Amino acid sequence: MLTREDIGELARFESPEGCAISFYYQPDTPQDKSHRQEVILVKDLIRDALRRAERSGKNGVLKSDLERIQTISEHLHGNGRKAKAIFACGSRGIWKEFDVPPRLMKTELHMNSRFHLRPLSAVANTFPRVGVMLVDRTKARVLELTLDEMHEQEKITWELPRRGKSDGWFGFDAGHAERKVENETMRHFKELADLIKDKQDSRGWDKILIGCRDETWPEVNRHLHSYTKQKLVAQFPIDPVTATSEQVKTEVERILAEHQLSRTTGLIREVIGESERNARGVLGLRRTLGALERGEVQSLLIGRDFKASVSECRNCGHLDTRMVKQCAACGGETSEVTDVSDVLLSAAMRNGIEVVHVDPDLDTEFHIKGGVGALLRFRADQNTNEALQKAG
Repeated sequence: MLTREDIGELARFESPEGCAISFYYQPDTPQDKSHRQEVILVKDLIRDALRRAERSGKNGVLKSDLERIQTISEHLHGNGRKAKAIFACGSRGIWKEFDVPPRLMKTELHMNSRFHLRPLSAVANTFPRVGVMLVDRTKARVLELTLDEMHEQEKITWELPRRGKSDGWFGFDAGHAERKVENETMRHFKELADLIKDKQDSRGWDKILIGCRDETWPEVNRHLHSYTKQKLVAQFPIDPVTATSEQVKTEVERILAEHQLSRTTGLIREVIGESERNARGVLGLRRTLGALERGEVQSLLIGRDFKASVSECRNCGHLDTRMVKQCAACGGETSEVTDVSDVLLSAAMRNGIEVVHVDPDLDTEFHIKGGVGALLRFRADQNTNEALQKAG
């Protein structure tokens, strides 16, 4: 199963020889049971890649990996309606395969000095690890949604005390029993809050959703830990006992899609507004690259169709939007990077920066202003002693 650690490991890899192969297979509706069109498409991609490798003198290094990919593709046959991602570099002994949700843009193959991670990053961004708790006054169910698969992990039952047959002298026992039930219920919700906190720590949940009846929610919410509330996306009404995993999955995916759209739209507006005020936002490739190099970036926003070439210093790694032969920072020799998105995403993933992929039709203004930008944690150029003295 694909994890954040896997993506981070891929993001840190670099092949100076340009032998990093990235292959993405997106299943399509087959024209016949043999999936012949899929096989032909991959063969064409492999053939073209071998020609490019031969022209660059790397055929011997890349050939075995490309042939292995072709052999695997001939037996995919739709891959059970799962997409597949393969990352290989034979000269470094690297071969990674992942089955992922079928949400890739297309079947494609890339050879470069870095792995092409944009499609994988987009999938991971769309499918975070989500913890789902279904709760009522006596029961709880723990479910987890990872890469569009819902799994029920645990069922828990709390036994509440039973009331006796008699209410006692002037109803004294009735009041006592009722208070005892209330105390037991409160203890149950406190234990539930601790359980959610423990699960989010041990399972690494990115987001949390809680399903319960509306009348139960105030009691549940009252005892939640503050750290849990930071990751809580929503409470949704559902019968915790009778709801099936598929029903829960459908509702959770709907809520997550709405939440992601709202968050992305809000981030775009925030970045554009902060950029116009010369504050905690930058737009355009040059400013975004500068902010990344200075360690200012909190969230990186990148258009799904964004692509640009830059020159990269082979010595210090400085990136320049101009095609120059010498690095402006250290004077070292540079080389061309045909798709800077690989560099942007690798840097973001290595440094734990949030990556937000923006669809072309989501915000016209964002794409007109470069199709790439960032929300910043701080502005280094505004954090000088002089600026601090003026602020004081």
